[in-house]
This record gives sequence, structure tokens and C-alpha cells, in this order.
Amino acid sequence: MSFSPEAPAAPAAPPAPAAPSALTPGTWLTPQDCDLDAFRALVERAADPADYPRAASVEDNVLVYDSDALDDGLLPELVRALTDGPGVVLFRRAFPDPAVVDRMTSVFEALLNEQRAAEAPAGDHFAKPGANERVWNALEKAALYDPAAFADYYANPVLALLARAWLGPGYQVTSQVNVVNPGGAAQTAHRDYHLGFLSAEAVAAYPEHVHRLSAVLTLQGAVAHCDMPVESGPTLYLPYSQTYTPGYLAWHRPEFQAYFKEHHVQLPLAKGDAVFFNPAVFHAAGTNRTLDVRRVANLLQVSSPFGRAMETVDREAIANAVYPALVQHADDPAWVERVIAASAEGYAFPTNLDRDPPVDGMAPPSQADVVRRALAEGWTTRALRDALRAGAVRRES
Repeated sequence: MSFSPEAPAAPAAPPAPAAPSALTPGTWLTPQDCDLDAFRALVERAADPADYPRAASVEDNVLVYDSDALDDGLLPELVRALTDGPGVVLFRRAFPDPAVVDRMTSVFEALLNEQRAAEAPAGDHFAKPGANERVWNALEKAALYDPAAFADYYANPVLALLARAWLGPGYQVTSQVNVVNPGGAAQTAHRDYHLGFLSAEAVAAYPEHVHRLSAVLTLQGAVAHCDMPVESGPTLYLPYSQTYTPGYLAWHRPEFQAYFKEHHVQLPLAKGDAVFFNPAVFHAAGTNRTLDVRRVANLLQVSSPFGRAMETVDREAIANAVYPALVQHADDPAWVERVIAASAEGYAFPTNLDRDPPVDGMAPPSQADVVRRALAEGWTTRALRDALRAGAVRRES
């Protein structure tokens, strides 16, 4: 997808707006708030099995549950586990019927083959195509490819229980298939969506209470579609790291990365096992040191229903309509920024990551980024209109 000749070929994301000045201490977090000793005091503890009576065991501070006996009485324990507890729970045999997993694996392989045939391999935020293969929006693609297989797979009661525990009813499931081939390198430690996908500079612009809010908007999960010995590089975790409030800034810092490398835990998985974790847990995919294991996982990202505006608004039309006024007031950047914030979409997600991959960092440019660039580079109204329309098309499923 390209823009019209009047618009630049690809709108790069500009630097994020700076955090407000004259901040009240403790209301906005800064890199200076990242204290490794305070972090260690939180993560260097052991989970007490007595606090989690429904867990079958505690392995390296990960709570392990048996998937055979599930009921709503487990919900409060799961909330405690993901909030103030280790932050990571493993359900053995979450998908007990191997045929259900294998059938969905066949769908994933078919989708990957289609991508290869189209010469459109998809990497991810952390790895290059080849070492790592990715199917973005695997939820929709799998449903359209084999609806019966999709229904059997997503009827899973473990997924529903965890989603209701963390997010309540009305949750939104998405998934991405991730294949790490032999030799695929480990990721760097990180936190996940939302704030985990932003640069440290962008994160610092959000007040402290939003740092706490981000983690309760999403549940992360992964279903093993093959046996994953430790040598194949299943996910590395640092239990209790989600309890550290400045963590969305801290994971960018080298001393925290070094600590993660020394203290992470890693559990082998069997096909059909599922891990769920608070997105603020420091984690990273491990290195696949095997010669013959293609590590296939279905990465589940379940979102709160509340991350939506009350009204449907055509922000593309609004941005195009107000652009001439923005041009007239270009000598007043603060005025312009306030109008952009009220009119254009300021967040890059949701999007179609096959067609709208990140340009710089973890997120593609938002509508507001495109408007800012148009002003900075003196685009015509036609150029902006074409660029915004092309961006909207890229975001479509």
C-alpha cells in the first residue's frame, strides 16, 4: 500500500509529545523513579502455597493448576495470583484433547504456507522473518479458514475462566501465532500492551495511575501447540515484577535487563498447556537451542471491553475538516496540539499489523501523528486526505 503522489510514501511516527512540565512528584513517573533495590525487594520472594489452595503446585514461583476441575470458586484466587501474587499461572492440559490442538495447528500451518507462497513472511516486534514466523490476526484468519476447528478450539473453558477472572464479561479475544524456529534468538525482557508497546519517552507522558491501569486492561496468554522443552526456549518470566509500578519505564533500563537475565524462571510446556499472565510481568521468549523443534504457540491477548469511546466518531473526516484551521494557527503549537487531540485518533491501535507494521519502535503512526507530520512538512489538504485514507485502509481487517 502506498500513498498518492502528493503525499510522502510512508508517514513515520514523530517523537512522542513530552511529558507535562512542572509535574507533581509521585503523579508522573520518571526514569529516576526506577530503583533496582526497590524492585528486588518486590520480586525476591517465594509464593506460599497456602495462599493458593486450589493450585496443584508452585514451580519456580509459577502457580500450576490442574485443568480438570474448574469452577467459579477459583476466580478470586486467580485475581489474587495475577494482581499481587506471582502474576503467572500455568494450566496443565488446558486443551486436553490433542486432536483439537492438532487441527488448529494444521490451520496455522496452512496460513503460514499461504504467507510464504505470497512472499509475505511476517516477523514481529522482536525478531526478523525467518528466525521467527508470525501470523497476525490469527483469530479471524483461523475462523474464516476452518470455522468448525475454530469453534471447537475457542470453546475452551480455561480461556473463558481466566478472561472472566481478569476482565469480567464482554472481553475481546485476539490471537497471533508465533513460530520460533531452531536457532531463533531470545527477546529482550519487556512488558506488554498497552504501555509496554510505547517508548520510555512516551510512557513518561502518562500519569502514574495510568501505569497501574494499563495492566488490568489486557490478559496475556499462550497455548503450546507442541511440546516445549526448556531447550526450545519457552517464555522467560520474572514473577512478582508486575507489582513494581515504574516497571513500564524500568524494563527499558540496562540494569533491569541484566537483573532479568540473572533471575528469570522458565518452565517446560507440553502440547495443550496454557500459560496466562499479567501483561506487566517482565517476560521474554527464550532462545530456541534445539535443532529440530519449531516452537509453535498461539499467543492470546484478551482485552477489556471498556477500552472504547461511547460514541462512534469519524475522526478521519474531522481531521480533514479542521486541517485548514490548523495551518492558519501553525505559529501556535500548543493551540494546534489541543485541536489535534480533540479531533484526530491519537492511538495507533487496533490496526492490521500485516499491512500497517510499526515504522519506528513498537507501534505504527496514528492519525494524529500523520496530521502533525502534514503540518510540519506543509502538505496540501489533498495530500493529508490521501494519507489518512491510505492509513485507514491499512488498518482494515
